[in-house]
Amino acid sequence: MALFSRVSGSVGLITLQNPPVNALSAAVRQGIVDSVKRALSDPEVKSVVICGENGVFCGGADIKEFGGNMSGPPLIPMIHAIEAANKPVVAAIEGSALGGGLELALGCHYRIAHSKARLGLPEVSLGLLPAAGGTQRLPRLIGVPAALDLITTGRHITAAEALQLGIVDQVTKQSTVNAAVNFALNVAEKPLDARRISTFPCPHSSDLDALFEEAMQKVQKSARGAIAPVACVQAVRAAATQPYNQGMEREKELMATLFTSGQARALQYCFFAQRAVGKWRMPNGACWDTSKPRPVHKVAVIGLGTMGRGILVALAQTGLSVVAVETQEMQLMEAKQAVSGMLERGAKRRGVVPTLHNITYSQNIKSVAEVDLVIEAVFEDMALKEKVFQQLSAVCKPGTFLCTNTSALDIDHLASQTGNPELVVGMHFFAPAHVMKLLEVVYGPRSSPQAVATAMHLGKKMGKIGVAVGNCRGFVGNRMLKPYIEQAFFLLEEGGTPEKIDQALEEFGFPMGVFKMSDLSGLDIGWRVRKGDGLAESSAASQQSPRIRDGRRYSPLGDLLCEQGRFGQKTGHGWYQYDKPGSQLARSDPWLHSFLEGYRAQHGLVARRIDQQEVLERCLYVLINEGFRILEDGIASGPEDIDIIYVFGYGWPRHRGGPMFYAGMVGLAKVLERLEHYHQAHPDVPYLQPCSLLRRLVASGSPPVNTWKEVIKKVRSQL
Repeated sequence: MALFSRVSGSVGLITLQNPPVNALSAAVRQGIVDSVKRALSDPEVKSVVICGENGVFCGGADIKEFGGNMSGPPLIPMIHAIEAANKPVVAAIEGSALGGGLELALGCHYRIAHSKARLGLPEVSLGLLPAAGGTQRLPRLIGVPAALDLITTGRHITAAEALQLGIVDQVTKQSTVNAAVNFALNVAEKPLDARRISTFPCPHSSDLDALFEEAMQKVQKSARGAIAPVACVQAVRAAATQPYNQGMEREKELMATLFTSGQARALQYCFFAQRAVGKWRMPNGACWDTSKPRPVHKVAVIGLGTMGRGILVALAQTGLSVVAVETQEMQLMEAKQAVSGMLERGAKRRGVVPTLHNITYSQNIKSVAEVDLVIEAVFEDMALKEKVFQQLSAVCKPGTFLCTNTSALDIDHLASQTGNPELVVGMHFFAPAHVMKLLEVVYGPRSSPQAVATAMHLGKKMGKIGVAVGNCRGFVGNRMLKPYIEQAFFLLEEGGTPEKIDQALEEFGFPMGVFKMSDLSGLDIGWRVRKGDGLAESSAASQQSPRIRDGRRYSPLGDLLCEQGRFGQKTGHGWYQYDKPGSQLARSDPWLHSFLEGYRAQHGLVARRIDQQEVLERCLYVLINEGFRILEDGIASGPEDIDIIYVFGYGWPRHRGGPMFYAGMVGLAKVLERLEHYHQAHPDVPYLQPCSLLRRLVASGSPPVNTWKEVIKKVRSQL
């Protein structure tokens, strides 16, 4: 709802009331319409201020109304009525003015913002565009290039940037409502014709075609198949080339197309899934509601390699006191310099003072004796981690939480090296750890709910999206990644090339194909893991059965490249060639193509044409199939957990909703049929056999993804 009152004698104050963000629900819109009519008809009211309660202006449309029957007054006529008012209307922006909230503010004649307010039009992140005049008013107010940037990226801006762009008229550090009321008193008798943005001509450069062609190329490259950014460019073009009313019609047409698209459904699913994973639940039923995190004031990071440095930066930026331990003196000196640089660059980007004073460096593990929580980030070697956990158990004060940044190793085994296994959880960060949003919080059967809650809470404080998952080899993300990568290797053996396979995956929407990603992370990492598992024998030792391990199909291609010293970008050669070690520009490598031809000839393999559809089906459907196994095993509590892990940790295109949502969009029956087809063709690849949970879901009529948990419960109860 919206509350009307009269303040300072002649100012009508309209306060939006819909916690927590004063979203524009049907009741709020009705309240605004009624309050505006009351203010305009009251002869005592000379000007109007619109604000939100509890220090938030308006977070935009009520997303819960999407997909249902929209009731209440429509938003566009409401904003038009405000703009057409014969009394000045001032928006008092505190907290945030996002989406429909900013469109509401643009319909007002003046805008006053608090210095800490954030503004933006983030609809593109939900597969939509600002459809209450945002694509038409913003370009008229701040020009086409600036409007295109804000609308196509959906980024939030500070009040200072909004003032610089001309979106707001004034910024205050005091009470925004008081400032807006005083402002409204001063402009009460001023004419309003020059304050109605819809009447403004749209400022733009002389070569409009070139401007929009460049903008379209830019969004098509960055969107990787997402249609909403393209529609945003088209809508802004209408603002620049057509009268306001025609531009509004074009905005409406484009929005109608987006609103019913599968991409919008996928992006809105991600929006809700991101919130759902925060309400984690362990097998014993423990969740946020029953497990309160313990306060953490002092944290330690053990090991200052690449991952340790990133974790240290992320922790330091929270303001916590951090002890950083690295036993190797040279590594410690390099880490100090690198971390300082990362913190200074990050602070400059955010416009704040770098947080360097809260880090204490040490070469002695005993310096962690008084911390509340430790994150171990040493080399991915079980023997080394065992030693660290034994030491931590001996030196840390009672009750200290012990967390490991392992990406695949057994949490239960590490917990067994300590005197208090209930205090041990995994905190699997993703590189670079100070940038990537995902955090897998891994619990074992002996991990206490409080330990999980504390790790989740710390992750949230670091700006991470935490997903609580069970313990198994590779947890969720890397367990699913393994068959995905293996299928790409098999496709190479059968006639594919790194270029064609990567192209198919990148056109699907991944930022990088599997082979470019392998070159970036280093082929030697996977090689080391395979050697540890006894799989990657030397080429000389594996002549007996080079393509079979433990009775299953195996591709030694990655091992053979590593034996040649081809580790990817770091050596200048991997699946691609690079101009020099460390270069990021991947070029097709004639040597690699000759090598593949020789490998196929040696093993009697006849190359065939591999089309894009087969690449996607074999790589993605095995990944999805492993996701169903993870759900069946209880490692993830629901499909949302898997989808958020893949969107935020592995580059799965958000406009496709995550692998499990995508399976539902494609059709579970089709996924089942294609897996059966490929399993018949490759019976020596066991993970191509469809998971029993997938079969049950298809037998149940392929229910929507948000109802799978009921089927999963029945499956688990019978295991």
